[in-house]
Amino acid sequence: MSHACRTCPVNVTVEQMGIKLDNYDRVVALAGNPNTGKSTLFNALTGLRQHTGNWPGKTVTRAEGGYEYAGVRYKLVDLPGTYSLLSASQDEQIARDFILFGQPDCTIVVVDATCLERNLNLVLQVLEISDKVVVCVNLMDEARRKGLDVDTRTLSRDLGVPCIPAVARTGEGLGALIATVAGVIEGEIATAPRRLKGHAEFQQAVSELVPMIETLVPGLPNARWVAMRLLDGDLRVRQALESGELAQIVARQQEDAVRSSRKIALEGAQ
Repeated sequence: MSHACRTCPVNVTVEQMGIKLDNYDRVVALAGNPNTGKSTLFNALTGLRQHTGNWPGKTVTRAEGGYEYAGVRYKLVDLPGTYSLLSASQDEQIARDFILFGQPDCTIVVVDATCLERNLNLVLQVLEISDKVVVCVNLMDEARRKGLDVDTRTLSRDLGVPCIPAVARTGEGLGALIATVAGVIEGEIATAPRRLKGHAEFQQAVSELVPMIETLVPGLPNARWVAMRLLDGDLRVRQALESGELAQIVARQQEDAVRSSRKIALEGAQ
């Protein structure tokens, strides 16, 4: 999917979040816990092609930049460092909303190879929202120094998405990371994210809620995730659903898609 079209719905939604996509073909989100080397990775990938600002209406700083691979231009959006996407803070809400509604072409989740267990909580939450995920297992040099053996192949198998070992500080593994992100976006690398199943009662509750949510908000990117958040008592998601905020976002995307299709049809007829 290319974001070069200025009228495509995802482009419009992303730009409403403050991200300008001029001269870029793909959007990649960069997520991760604090102190995982996420900013170092961002700097390594974007170099001087970056700038900072605030998210619209927020005091939270946003950094964005770009890089090019195989003739394709990638916009990289550095999301606020967070331990969770459960919307307990402004940072978490921004990260979650961008992944869910901005629908980036891929999300890179940066984890610390020396403390994977703590970091995997965020990874699993991102996997509930998106199929297009690549895990960057950073700080592999620190893991080696501590005598830790991190089996990224097994981790990839268990999570259902590529896990790439890296040392952002030195550039180790970044070529493989960039190539993998491109492969996931283009569908050359298939993903099958590990997702929470829960007990039978939970699965039944989710299966009952999903069609109700889809009726209320047709075209919602991930009704299953919204259902799970409602069951978990997420007040922000409930308010967005009840107030019609979610429906407005999706309706706006659909309207933009219709306008874009008409424009393409008219141009093709000329």
